[in-house]
Amino acid sequence: MERLIHTPAADGYWMPGEYEPHHGTIMIWPERPGSWIYGAVGAREAFAKVIRAIAKSEEVYVATSSSGMASAMEQLGGQEHVHLFIMPTDDAWARDVAPTFVINAEKKVRAVNWGFNAWGGTFDGLYADWTKDNAFAQEVADAYGYECYDAAPFVLEGGAIHSDGEGTLMVCEACLLSKGRNPKLSKEQITQKLEEYLGIKKVLWLPRGIYQDETNEHVDNVCAFIRPGEVVLAWTENEADPQYGLSMATYQYLSDVTDAKGRRLRIHKLPIPDYPVCITKEELAGYAFEEGEDEREAGERLAASYVNFYFTNEAVLIPAFGGENEESDARAVSIMRKLCPEREMILIPARDILVGGGNIHCITQQIPKGQKA
Repeated sequence: MERLIHTPAADGYWMPGEYEPHHGTIMIWPERPGSWIYGAVGAREAFAKVIRAIAKSEEVYVATSSSGMASAMEQLGGQEHVHLFIMPTDDAWARDVAPTFVINAEKKVRAVNWGFNAWGGTFDGLYADWTKDNAFAQEVADAYGYECYDAAPFVLEGGAIHSDGEGTLMVCEACLLSKGRNPKLSKEQITQKLEEYLGIKKVLWLPRGIYQDETNEHVDNVCAFIRPGEVVLAWTENEADPQYGLSMATYQYLSDVTDAKGRRLRIHKLPIPDYPVCITKEELAGYAFEEGEDEREAGERLAASYVNFYFTNEAVLIPAFGGENEESDARAVSIMRKLCPEREMILIPARDILVGGGNIHCITQQIPKGQKA
């Protein structure tokens, strides 16, 4: 398709909130042996549960490699509103490699392509070759007929941004100012890029994210808008937990700022699991790491957070960690049900997603409802 030469902001486009109406969701079928243990069997079951839950109220577009199509068809073939298509990627984090979509006042929808370098490139990236992932956003936009703005080589992942749909964007300093992304750009220059390509009026720079988040602390794991003016923040009352100081710093920051509309934010605390979720020896044995790929170790704490949920048109998909954290899972559902009473709460067993490094929000990317521009 013909490439757009302006920026979204110049053309009157902006990034809507995730809780606004969707046309559909983009996902990628898991396969990478260094992310998905034991042939991705458990991960594929978890992904399929997410896909089927989303497909209750919107379309789901699932990319897979040629070799992965058979297993995808086995789990999802014939499922209404699920569209499988072959498009190779390096991994399955659709949030970070699929396009970010923007809309205008006429509800026309366009895509934005960012540079992607595996969360840090040669400085601290998580694998050595990210060529396919970097090409994915533009390829998806072309395949499905969305005009696409090209923000590359500016590096950004979808999990690093959260929009309220009314001009306010949340990001984490620890991530966007990391040396592996855009080291030659100042904070002010990065802010300008976000304003230009997301139609944003104000960027809230949260200081920290979730402990041990290997993305340099993506915002989608620590804080999310549930509606304009209101956020949920990952929290712990345990002062001995390394997360306590990180969440407190972000809480204090959010308490002192206003959004693009001049509103003070309502902050709802969403506690992390009571017990740390860590890699077991059995899980470790299931990985097959490539040269140059970040490796794990037994006992390593994973970045488990209930903030990594996903809004569908009718529901909230909440990760469940199970085991000794069953009470924590139930607490998260109870809190979110009170905050979003108009939506169904769907708890999805997500440990098999978490051992890959992220969670439900990380494997999904929404397409806003509207017409292709």
